[in-house]
Amino acid sequence: MDEAADWLVDSLRLYRDLHAFELPGPTRVLEWTDNQGVFVAGCESQKRNEVLHLLLPPKLCAENQGLCPERDFRMKHGGFSDKPVYNLKHVPDTRLLVTSGPPGNSLQVWQVAEDSDVIKVVSTIAVHGAESSLWPKIAVLTSEVPRVLHGARVSDLHITELESQKTLYMSGGSDSEEEISSLQVLDADTFVFCCASGRLGLVDIRQKLGDSKRTASNPGPGGEQWCAAVRTSGQGPGPTIASLSTSGQLQLIDLRDLDHPVTTVQCSVSMPSPDWELLRVTWAPTLDGYLAISGFGGTVQIYDSTSWERNGSHVEPLFIHKGHLFMDGTENDLLSLITTHAWHPSKPRTLLSAAADASLHVWDWMDPCSSC
Repeated sequence: MDEAADWLVDSLRLYRDLHAFELPGPTRVLEWTDNQGVFVAGCESQKRNEVLHLLLPPKLCAENQGLCPERDFRMKHGGFSDKPVYNLKHVPDTRLLVTSGPPGNSLQVWQVAEDSDVIKVVSTIAVHGAESSLWPKIAVLTSEVPRVLHGARVSDLHITELESQKTLYMSGGSDSEEEISSLQVLDADTFVFCCASGRLGLVDIRQKLGDSKRTASNPGPGGEQWCAAVRTSGQGPGPTIASLSTSGQLQLIDLRDLDHPVTTVQCSVSMPSPDWELLRVTWAPTLDGYLAISGFGGTVQIYDSTSWERNGSHVEPLFIHKGHLFMDGTENDLLSLITTHAWHPSKPRTLLSAAADASLHVWDWMDPCSSC
């Protein structure tokens, strides 16, 4: 209790803004629509889960915050899913969403109503060869015609046109049955996948199927699971891929050489991740070289990769968000486990984070080195 009280006092100097909310249930997805709206969706089994479009508190969006006493999220649209939502992607410049979750035999395509507050399923895309124990990871490709990239294993990656449900690409002929942990689109024709084993692949769909992949030959150390994130071309120079393991090892990798990490460091985590599917690493959209990681407990850690001096070193976070441990009265470590986090698209040090106890935080952290 003393630790919680100390943190609450410290929070006055640690944050510019800190807001805590409670969702109807835990979520694994935080998907921005713009600078003021975010989609969340429930991930619980054997119940109907809400899919919500929430607007940020006006206080966080106004330039003159003194004129905005309202500090809560507002629901703009909502709907219900009959199965858990483990992945949700908004199709840019449309009112469409794509979701997936167990059982993994289909993707759901949703539409956000223009003249009401309803989000509803408008079509379902069957996933061939799906296994009930796995669910397809998804990413949206930018093009005039909305398309979705999806797959649970390297051998069953597909690109499907949302409206016609026509298959535009499939990874047929691949002998890899490795499970996909994350997918990220680079442009209309290329994407990167990360396997749970740590193996990375770069795919160009314009090439012949047999030559379309460039993969790292050496996966991560045995017994660990990995996820990865690619930073966009506008986020400065340096390594493009950040790959994170369940033990807290973090590798920075250049897209041109997937076999040889540029840097490998050990993050300061107190325990291995208890659920590798909740492992997250994300690049800050507007802070060059900054990363956030979560999935190891009830905290989100911020790192500045530009300050790492040597390969193989143990690195300390620049900032740790501990709010989910102390603000919601949670004494159970599993309930405070972070399920996902996301950087704000344009506010440099503002993040959202969600935990297994259904808490949702929005926080703008102070850079401890800003006054150095």
